[in-house]
Amino acid sequence: MKRLLYILIISAVGFSSCRKFLDVIPDNVATIDNAFTMRQEAMKYLFTCYSYLPLNGDLSSNPALLAGDEFWMERPYSTSEEPWQIALGFMSANNIYMSRWNTYFAALRDCNIFIDNIHKVVDMTQSEKDRWTAEVKFLKAYYHFLLVQMYGPIPIISKNLPISSTAEEAQVPREHVDTVFNYISHLMDTAAADLPEFIADKATELGRITKPIALAIKARVLATAASPLFNGNSDYSGFVNYDGKPLFTAAFDANKWKLAAEACKAAIEVCEKNGITLYKFNQLGVTLSDTLTRQMSIRNAMCEEWNAEVIWNNPNTRTYELQRQAMPRLDPARIGNEISLGAVAPTMKIAELFYTDKGVPITEDKTWDYNGRLKLRTATKAEGELIYEGYTTASLHFNREPRFYADLAFDGAMWYMQNGTYHIESKAGQWQTRKNIYDNNVTGYFAKKVINWKYVIQEGQSIYVESYPWPEIRLADLYLLYSEALNEQNGPTPEVFVYIDKVRDRAGLKGVQASWSQYSKNPGKPSTKEGLRQIIQQERMIELAMEGSRFWDLRRWKRCMEELNKPVTGWDIDQSDPNFYYRIRTRARQSFQTRNYLWPISSQDLMNNPKLVQNPGW
Repeated sequence: MKRLLYILIISAVGFSSCRKFLDVIPDNVATIDNAFTMRQEAMKYLFTCYSYLPLNGDLSSNPALLAGDEFWMERPYSTSEEPWQIALGFMSANNIYMSRWNTYFAALRDCNIFIDNIHKVVDMTQSEKDRWTAEVKFLKAYYHFLLVQMYGPIPIISKNLPISSTAEEAQVPREHVDTVFNYISHLMDTAAADLPEFIADKATELGRITKPIALAIKARVLATAASPLFNGNSDYSGFVNYDGKPLFTAAFDANKWKLAAEACKAAIEVCEKNGITLYKFNQLGVTLSDTLTRQMSIRNAMCEEWNAEVIWNNPNTRTYELQRQAMPRLDPARIGNEISLGAVAPTMKIAELFYTDKGVPITEDKTWDYNGRLKLRTATKAEGELIYEGYTTASLHFNREPRFYADLAFDGAMWYMQNGTYHIESKAGQWQTRKNIYDNNVTGYFAKKVINWKYVIQEGQSIYVESYPWPEIRLADLYLLYSEALNEQNGPTPEVFVYIDKVRDRAGLKGVQASWSQYSKNPGKPSTKEGLRQIIQQERMIELAMEGSRFWDLRRWKRCMEELNKPVTGWDIDQSDPNFYYRIRTRARQSFQTRNYLWPISSQDLMNNPKLVQNPGW
């Protein structure tokens, strides 16, 4: 944890003190020059540029956590909090929730200031200036990407306008969406050329941008650009700029997937060269069964900070509050400690998403009784590492893949932690039952994946939380992006299966072709581009569940109309009798319209800049 304190403290201090420094100097005349007189002052400005990185581990800041369909919570949230307003379809042009328009344009301004002035610092070597400039160029490209991901075509802020600019010159229009993606990609390439391949000083510099980070995020950028939302989207065929010129190209461009595949491959090569590899649990002095070792490999790929699989951990966000909200009252010896809420509840949809233990969807496995999934079943001794021996729970919870048990907990589930092994009892009147009107689990599922295995419920109302920085991208994500891009480019070639099967192997599953040929009711599915596309997309949604990927993947795939108009469901949590508890209950009804793929721009921004045009449908 100490390794991160430097960047966190400098980022926070740099953001506040640097702004005060810029605004007020001894003679009360604002100036940029003083920020770039010496290295120490320039460093503050460098971390000001970092300080705009999104707080993706924060429930109230990251729309990908609570504004989608992976989790549900009940508080007055459904009527007052921004994520639920988005999830329930209540966004409007007059009520824009979780907007980042002004934040990221402010970030771009500061990045440009840094790039324009870093050459003035006298006590820095040129190589250090080049590295810092490359870091900020990457951040500048990344903030453009975060904007285009939310808003579609945006103005490109390649440089800051001089103070002498006229009002007309300050009215910067949106650019064609392809122009924006090309600009981002080129800027990331430029940055990568001067970035280090690894962090040498891990004590003080972890979290700063490296070449593997730049290339991996570039791969994500180009995969997004190649995806249906931005590539040949007929919904935007009439979307034009203030001058009548199109902001989208109506025709699908297959070459975009080729570029995405090449970017993925280049990123993978650099990552693997620098020792980035799929995480395998191996803690000194800890000996576990193969089943638990597999689970810990899956869990810790997300929760162990700076593990071998992480390409980029976002240093701006720690996960204390996320873990506290997700962790149930797990320890029966400290059941009076109510600091841990267990309120971040995965939905029934997510529980049913995971494969069977044969590595195929529960609707396809010819050995698994899908129609009988709600029937009650009692766990045997042989199943005791997964479900508490002798406990009665739903058949849905049996014979599922390792990621199901690693990522989720449920009534009867076993839960291994560093300080002991526990199990869940969540029916009415049991340990993890509802305690208050709000701040309770509302689906019957718990987000085990987001909780570090060193979390300890202590005496009284105290807890120890091993917080970790948010994993923006890890190698499994990159492998699956590469498989997706290859399949979209050329269909089911052998190389597609190599990379998806690497991820499946770590998860304890056979390869795609072996699993589908032996166990699926549709054995030919992996042999077609369309069938393999479904498989790859489900693999991504399983492997990256609860990491904020699904929210944006559903958008770029244009699957939100299909998925985000389904009801949010879970078990009937207020029942004590398992015959009644194990009934599916609707918790909320989501609503998604075509216009929701892109955020609206505020009326104030449209008034200030007449050359901006509103997104379709708003």
